[in-house]
Amino acid sequence: MGIDVKKLREDFKEPFDLVNTSDGITLFLRKWESQSPSNKAILILHGITAYSGPYELFADAISKTGFTAIGLDLRGHGLSDGIRGDYPSKERLISDLVETISHLKKQFSTLILFGHSLGVLTALLAKLNSDVKIDGLILLSAGITVKPGVYKSPSALQKLKILFSSIFRPSKPVIKYYREGILGLDDPLFNFKYTLRFIRLVGFKDLDLTEEIKCPILLGVGEHDELFSVESAQSLLDELPCKDKKFFIMPGAKHAVQFTEEKFKEIKSWLNTKF
Repeated sequence: MGIDVKKLREDFKEPFDLVNTSDGITLFLRKWESQSPSNKAILILHGITAYSGPYELFADAISKTGFTAIGLDLRGHGLSDGIRGDYPSKERLISDLVETISHLKKQFSTLILFGHSLGVLTALLAKLNSDVKIDGLILLSAGITVKPGVYKSPSALQKLKILFSSIFRPSKPVIKYYREGILGLDDPLFNFKYTLRFIRLVGFKDLDLTEEIKCPILLGVGEHDELFSVESAQSLLDELPCKDKKFFIMPGAKHAVQFTEEKFKEIKSWLNTKF
């Protein structure tokens, strides 16, 4: 049974905003208002399978620092329109990000991007392709390579089915996303099936890192992240051409970070120093 995204948006009672994209899709922006009037915002870009809702602990902490927190549901995720678990192209993904950022910059003079896991990639794509000023990047839980053994390789038959579908029905999600310890299994707004063309977007190898990133970057990883080692996360930061960048480790944290005051301390300190 499918999800009636439009009805869920109509019934949503908390603050939100909508972006109407250039190809006629509606993207959903969940909002956590700053405790005092502010022209500063942090845009939250979620990880694979997820959407903006599960980032409420982080967003609440952000709202207490003088920033409005805004969570984007990617196309085909959460309360945004689109085929669940699909993106038609990398170009469309970039357009969605750029159009969302342009929309927000009309409201906020300072905009920082917070990317978690897949959101690290989308934050970097947004920064590298946006013509408007993005003032900073907070990147969590990502690295150059995934730890060995995290994902099981599909069988030959499964690979054949995926390839066949990608040729004849490219918009049909046929790849099951699963790993040990995955969250959101009881939440109908999580995605656990993706198209091949979506999965092919997920990686850092195609990023153009030839030009300097002219904003401060804070990159962190959990001490016990199940997907990315500390060394892999540090290697990712080393690859980023930026003069103002900082690395930190969140003690005791896993890939899906639960934002206690202790784990938020480094981010709060960086925000206070830079903004």
